[in-house]
Amino acid sequence: MSDRVRDHEIVVYGASGFVGALTARYLAEHAPAGTRIALAGRSETKLAAVRDQLGVDWPTLVADAADTGALARLAASTQVVISTVGPYLKYGAALTRACAEAGADYVDLTGEVVFARQSIDANHDRARTTGARIVHSCGFDSIPSDIGVHVLAQQVAADGAGELTDTTMVVTSLRGGVSGGTIDTLRHQLDVVKNDRRLRRVAASPYSLSPDRDSEPDLGRQGDMATVSGSDVHPSLRGTLAPFVMASYNTRVVRRSNALHNHRYGRRFRYRETMSVGRSPLSPLIANGLKLGLGALVAGMMLPPTRFVLDRVLPKPGSGPSPQAQRDGHFTFDFFTTTTTGAHYTARFRAQGDPGYAATAVMLAESALVLVHDRESLPPSPGGVLTPATALGDALVNRLRAAGMEITARKL
Repeated sequence: MSDRVRDHEIVVYGASGFVGALTARYLAEHAPAGTRIALAGRSETKLAAVRDQLGVDWPTLVADAADTGALARLAASTQVVISTVGPYLKYGAALTRACAEAGADYVDLTGEVVFARQSIDANHDRARTTGARIVHSCGFDSIPSDIGVHVLAQQVAADGAGELTDTTMVVTSLRGGVSGGTIDTLRHQLDVVKNDRRLRRVAASPYSLSPDRDSEPDLGRQGDMATVSGSDVHPSLRGTLAPFVMASYNTRVVRRSNALHNHRYGRRFRYRETMSVGRSPLSPLIANGLKLGLGALVAGMMLPPTRFVLDRVLPKPGSGPSPQAQRDGHFTFDFFTTTTTGAHYTARFRAQGDPGYAATAVMLAESALVLVHDRESLPPSPGGVLTPATALGDALVNRLRAAGMEITARKL
């Protein structure tokens, strides 16, 4: 990032949207005193209403997602941009480009493989030149996954126990609503890839976000959306594990982290994500039913007749759960690995708050605060399109722990 003093330290872009407003509220309540924050979006009236509700005197910046000039001025005015404006494939390219050009750090919430790949191709080299850290996926997608593996690998390395091999994340508890924004993102991604074979290959490749896909080790089929026997992951697990809905994105982020770390996790590192559906004899039926249900949802959104029905029953963008539902939400991710020395390790990432809303607002805001206030603790990097683990690392771990999230790793 440029050393030039800028008008703002953090700009929240999309601050009048549901998650944007939650993120702005978290900053109003938790950002260190004196942090220079601005609210940005396309409606001055809506931004002023958010500012009044928060009881702050932050400036407002008007910038439409298609106005490249306004976005360039926004990026040049701040150290960090937080973007909550999605689908990012539709609205995000101009802003990420503006930040890369201006040397401004950037964080967002994307879970879109095609957008992230296009951003890497368009912005990585330029961001390395300007020093910008472009950090996608700083919410429920994909901080718990990326940071969970990060602390797991660190503990293994600290103990001299070799490198990671087969590693599985298991969602052992989860309570939260389905985001209308997430549904809209899925809808838009399917529209984009439906008639483009090249983009379908990008979305399907297990190494679609890696810096050099040809240099990745040949580890066979990754099985990102497969059902798994719990006992194959660890003897303490029972029943059949279902695929986790965001596995096809999170796994690619974690693999990019490994590659950007020069395969520090291991050249035999294989990673998958699953979800516990209980220990009953019915778990195989439930797990496979969930797998089929995910496939049916994707197929249904690609076919016009069923898409018409789904568009009317699924959550709409801009909507979200009540404050009480946000407080009652929670998630726990447990990670299990076997190392090259045969040792077994586990890690846990647990947080209170609706995963896609309350907890995401914390993770997104703290990611930006790391870039402003903890720069001396960041992993060494010239910049580029990075991941939470490679851009923020232990500095983010420390902030999230201080915010009440459990992030641990230990030998079994």
